[in-house]
Amino acid sequence: MTEDFQLERRLGSRMLRWVLSAAIIAGILLSVVQVILDARRVSAEVDRHAQQTIELVRDAATQAIFSLDEALGDQVVSGLFGQDELQRVTIRHPEGDILAGHQRSLTDSPWRTVTDWIFGETRTYTTDLQRSDLAPTSKPVVYGELEVVYDTAPAARAWVERSALTFLVGVARATSVGLILFLVMYWLMTKPLQNLVNSLLRVDPEHPDRNLLQRPQGHDKDELDVLVRVINNLLTSIAESRRKHQDAENRANRLSRYDQLTGLPSRETILSSLTTAIDECHRNRDCLAVYCCGIDDFKSINEQLGYETGDRILQVLAERLNQQSSHQRVLAGRLNGDQFVVIANPVEDQYEAAELAECLLQLFREPVRLEGSKFDITATIGVALYPADANEAGHLLQHAEHTMTLAKAEASNHSRFYIASVDQQIRARKQLEKDLSQALHRGEFHLVYQPQISLQTNRIIGAEALLRWTHPERGMVPPDHFIPIAELNGTIVEIGEWVLDEACRQAAAWAGAGLPLRIAVNLSAVQLRRADIVGTVLATLGRHEIPPGRLELEITETGFMENLEDAVEKLRQLNSAGINIAVDDFGTGYSSLTYLKRMPVQHIKIDKQFVQDLLTNDDDTRIANTIIDLGRSLNLSVIAEGVETHEQEFYLRQRGCQIAQGYHFSRPLTPEAFQEFVAQFHGKLEENVDNPQYNR
Repeated sequence: MTEDFQLERRLGSRMLRWVLSAAIIAGILLSVVQVILDARRVSAEVDRHAQQTIELVRDAATQAIFSLDEALGDQVVSGLFGQDELQRVTIRHPEGDILAGHQRSLTDSPWRTVTDWIFGETRTYTTDLQRSDLAPTSKPVVYGELEVVYDTAPAARAWVERSALTFLVGVARATSVGLILFLVMYWLMTKPLQNLVNSLLRVDPEHPDRNLLQRPQGHDKDELDVLVRVINNLLTSIAESRRKHQDAENRANRLSRYDQLTGLPSRETILSSLTTAIDECHRNRDCLAVYCCGIDDFKSINEQLGYETGDRILQVLAERLNQQSSHQRVLAGRLNGDQFVVIANPVEDQYEAAELAECLLQLFREPVRLEGSKFDITATIGVALYPADANEAGHLLQHAEHTMTLAKAEASNHSRFYIASVDQQIRARKQLEKDLSQALHRGEFHLVYQPQISLQTNRIIGAEALLRWTHPERGMVPPDHFIPIAELNGTIVEIGEWVLDEACRQAAAWAGAGLPLRIAVNLSAVQLRRADIVGTVLATLGRHEIPPGRLELEITETGFMENLEDAVEKLRQLNSAGINIAVDDFGTGYSSLTYLKRMPVQHIKIDKQFVQDLLTNDDDTRIANTIIDLGRSLNLSVIAEGVETHEQEFYLRQRGCQIAQGYHFSRPLTPEAFQEFVAQFHGKLEENVDNPQYNR
């Protein structure tokens, strides 16, 4: 703010240059216009003077040529040469003979090069010498010709002198006007602005409201006065904002140590306390345990019950942990949205750490009661020990978090201790996620198709499109390994669109080959949440010219329960276009009759875990029967997946299940193998149709 302005950079200097330049250019242009107009006037004046001269001597010259009087002709010529402008005068007969004539040299002039270009070196004027007084009614007789040649130099010299004076006066006048205009602008605007700049340079950045600007004299209520007031208000606002920002920063520094929602120590405070505890354990040669506790499926709790209820549940759990922290060996804190951390210092060994982990699990299992409602909450815990697993606070906490993440991927409501392979598993998961983001563009995905058989007609009526990933190094990656990752990082959207497009393309190819089958495609919950999913599906059908009835979209219960209203509206739009909707893995989620009543569903699929132990596990058999009866009562088709034995097929047919798929009929097949399988399957059916022993 102490920069000195150089003279050539000042506004006044620039304004002076511009004003003077503009004024001088304007003066020159106006002078040029005046000079041009004067040149035209001089040219016209020469012509007019020549015509007057000719008219003056016309009669005398006519008398001389008529009477062939050379003396009179010489007298006429000599009289004209009293004019300095005349260069030559000639009186001649019609045949060209000269009666009288005289000429003199051109006048010397330093400006002749310029003036001759403008006016011409000389100007010649001629007139016929004739008489008509002898017979008024007869045609005039031409007796000769009078030629007058004017030298333009005398008239041009006067024009040059006037032009020079015009230029000098014009430039001087323009310069004077420019200087006067500059002085007026300087006093009215430039000088007050310079004073304003100098005042701004004196403003203290740390305290901008201490040296406010003075209002310029003589500028009451004009633009400069308004500018000063606005700047002063801005400086005051900046100072006030700085004070508020400082106060907020101070409050943030105080609040950063504790979580605002739960009142528990924050991550930074926990890390600081963990560092202190590790130092203490190092001196006393003790052990400590770090527990990372993640609430199971807390996202669904928020979306179903509302974020306000979710926050109150977190507060209840935090209060329980805080009460546990009253024990001098335990410190609890909150890591992020649904994760808590507990530090136990000291612990005798891993067995004592395991007992405390079970106590923490029980603490989370205890139902949460809010306003008469009871909520069952569970948590998954990752445990890391000092010094066995890490010697530094950040690494120890990171190990506990990674362990909890892997434990959640396996199951919920349990604890798991850190082992060295956890880091390797985490790195492998990250690498798999990176490879997954590039797999589609590298062409590593392909689809296989598992036949769906009607248990009433024993014919193949459709196929479920299943995604497969052939990794260049890992080989075949199971879908349950990479699909959850794709849903977490969002790549499932692009992959799902490719699956839909490829399945519709294959359906169109089969239809062209005389095999019109229904194609079932899984629709991820992430895809269903997208606003453009309806348009995407319909556009894909249109692109491949597939009738909507040939497509079936399979939705999991958890997929549409996250936002039921939105899911119902989108699925109704798809169903109204003719697309079939099926609930996949029925019985493993919420299995609510309420959503089945509201959803535009045509099929429900019995999850394979209930079909695999059919006839051997009474619970699974009862569940399968209940789903079949439910489908019949709601007029929904029931599809059983995972059928692996003839007995399962026979039982499902007798119980009224309409459609089945599984290894008993066929494994998922490539498009070519699928087409061959359909031909063979239907061929065998036709061969055995007359066999009384035939019974599938």
